Amino acid sequence: MDGQINLFNEAEHEVAQETKETPEEISVKSHKRKSKTTLEEKLKGIPVEEVPIVLQDEEQFCPECGTKLEVIGKEFIRHELEYIPAQVKVKKYYSVHYACPACKEEDIPVIIKAPKEQALIKHSLASSTAVAWTMYQKYANGLPLYRQEKDWKQYGIELTRNTLAHWVIYCAMHYFKPMYDYFHRKLLQRKFIMADETRIQVLNEKDRKAETDSFMWLYRSGEDGLEKIILYEYSQTRSGEHAATFLKGFQGYLACDGYQGYNKVPDIKRCCCWAHVRRYMIDAVPKGHQYDYSNPAVQGVEFCNRLFQYEDSFKKKGYSHEKIKEMRLQKEKPILEAFWSWIENQHPVRNSRMDKAVQYVVNRRPYLETYLEDGRCSFSNNLSENAIRPFTVGRKNWLFSDSTAGAEASAIVYSMVEIAKANNLNIYKYLEYLLRKRPSEEMSDLELENLAPWNKETMEQCSQ
Repeated sequence: MDGQINLFNEAEHEVAQETKETPEEISVKSHKRKSKTTLEEKLKGIPVEEVPIVLQDEEQFCPECGTKLEVIGKEFIRHELEYIPAQVKVKKYYSVHYACPACKEEDIPVIIKAPKEQALIKHSLASSTAVAWTMYQKYANGLPLYRQEKDWKQYGIELTRNTLAHWVIYCAMHYFKPMYDYFHRKLLQRKFIMADETRIQVLNEKDRKAETDSFMWLYRSGEDGLEKIILYEYSQTRSGEHAATFLKGFQGYLACDGYQGYNKVPDIKRCCCWAHVRRYMIDAVPKGHQYDYSNPAVQGVEFCNRLFQYEDSFKKKGYSHEKIKEMRLQKEKPILEAFWSWIENQHPVRNSRMDKAVQYVVNRRPYLETYLEDGRCSFSNNLSENAIRPFTVGRKNWLFSDSTAGAEASAIVYSMVEIAKANNLNIYKYLEYLLRKRPSEEMSDLELENLAPWNKETMEQCSQ
């Protein structure tokens, strides 16, 4: 079969072939080791305090004549990173009252009270800084509330995990939910979306056992070069109806894994993930046969690797979306045609790992070529998997959610955390910024847009 001999001989042979292309298509850059980050770059943005090392008063006299010494300069010695432990303090708010002295003399008392600022949570010690820190510790650092409870005690204040959970749920539903809904509306207007899902355990779900699996879905904007939007959604089951409901109104390309539930989403063009194809092929490779190019599974891996090599090279060269589409059709489509021909000639042992890999590919063939239609289509679903990974890592620490309200709040807060991270904001600062600004359902989309991570003022307030 054309192209197969070269593909399976050696990966180096293929790389050599690529370097023979015309100069306007391929340029080989000399290898240059990435320079190490300088100390000045590492310390950029951190406040600096100069600490002069001086002589004691009695030592500041000339040993020869006894004259008082004068400072003539200084010599730099070293840097030190000082840790300043967190501190807590209580703020007492008072409304100041005013009276008109002139009217008082006329026996016409005029008293004006300064307007009372609404508390973040009524009858609570909660502040924007305290709640933001609690959220940051749990959803960005994976620190469970029971361990935060101990931290607060070290600071000198006893706050139970129930109190902290109430703070998180209340603020997520009252202040973050309007932003979440706004981001959702913006996401549905896009033409490229990526999706993934993972398990979550929720203890107190109505009419369900505590050990029953629920699911956390991840939806994010695609590789279209626009603002990055990342949203989580909790659901009790993995039914594709949840994806169809969440993405109602979306018309475009949806990049996802091979889960058939996504077929329930109407009016979309589905793009399946080639990283999953490669994983299935890798799993089918017998132990110790990774370099046996006569093995069918190894051949399947090599097909995938060749496609990934081209995708990586297109990104490194900074090709436009139009150029990527052109190069995909020129370079990758012939490999795909050879791959499909190769797949048709595979007859693995039934129920073997290779059989599962082949069936996975055959059942998803229509979706594995969709990415050729537009250079903005994602070749793999790795971006959404990377976005859902913080949740799976955090889940290992806090294990489960107590209630559906907690799971829903977690989905919303995780969304704010990951959107801030994706848009290069300081996560804690953005959470505190939103709690200080208090988005509400009464705000217009223009007002909510002013609180988005890509807004100029927001970026200035919440930069790293």
